[in-house]
Amino acid sequence: MRITIDSNVCIGAGQCALTAPGVFTQDDDGFGALLPGREDGAGDPLVREAARACPVQAITVTDD
Repeated sequence: MRITIDSNVCIGAGQCALTAPGVFTQDDDGFGALLPGREDGAGDPLVREAARACPVQAITVTDD
């Protein structure tokens, strides 16, 4: 699994960090970010739900 966040689309709603806090966080500016070493989702079953929860669809989850 590979996760990307489009920083040009993200509005900083924080739904990703609330849904899957083991993978997502918010950066110093309040925008969504991946925790270091979690770019592959770290097996968290809530990653896809976090992508669906994003109000602007800034998160892309692809299978390797």
